[in-house]
Amino acid sequence: MANLLMHCGGKQVSRDAIENAPTPEKTNSWTPIAHNRLLELAEFTITTQGFRITNQAHGLWGNGDRYFGLMELSNNREHEEYSLVLGLRNSHDKTFPASFALGSQVLVCDNLSFFGEVVLTRRHTRFIERDLPGIILQAVGRLPEMRSHQNDRIEFYKKTQINDRMAHDIIVRAVDTRVIPVTQIPLVLQEWREPRHNEFTVNGRTRWRLFNAFTESFKSRSLEMLPRRSQALHGLMDSACQVAI
Repeated sequence: MANLLMHCGGKQVSRDAIENAPTPEKTNSWTPIAHNRLLELAEFTITTQGFRITNQAHGLWGNGDRYFGLMELSNNREHEEYSLVLGLRNSHDKTFPASFALGSQVLVCDNLSFFGEVVLTRRHTRFIERDLPGIILQAVGRLPEMRSHQNDRIEFYKKTQINDRMAHDIIVRAVDTRVIPVTQIPLVLQEWREPRHNEFTVNGRTRWRLFNAFTESFKSRSLEMLPRRSQALHGLMDSACQVAI
């Protein structure tokens, strides 16, 4: 999981570094929350809902002004191929609000994507600390539903065979919908034609294979943009597959 932060241009840091990151003074219209306080609230809410945090990684960008954390979650009902992940994001330079996203990490390759349906945010305004536990609870409360939907989605992707023409069409549409920039096309094509992980070749040329070609390419992009790109990718793939999720 720590490799994800490094792949995406982040600087992996210790918990002490998160605790020691300075928090700016609030103003009349802006109330920042300490990165570590956001993390503590997330940990408390997750554990009180019966989940364990089995792995985590934290990164800082922009002289510590921007934080991104990843927590791998377990409630003893793990899927053999992927794990559930909670992503946390916070900024002290007003670039984005405090945010939470639920996602899945493909275990064989560390590919990470976020579910478009669960991305919750809270602006840095008055009462942010009061409101955050309820926002995190909303996200964690939807984990069982999202796990079921994700299982259905992945199984459908695995069963759906596609040819090169269909794959190329989806890749072009991915550029049009800003899932990837045009410069990422060669990388996605390479992963589609010759996946570096044999597990994606087992069922032949499937949408699951193409999906992971995209998520493999995400590793070379900013982790800060991953939730938005993931949402767009899920929307594109579900539309192409006509998945009723």
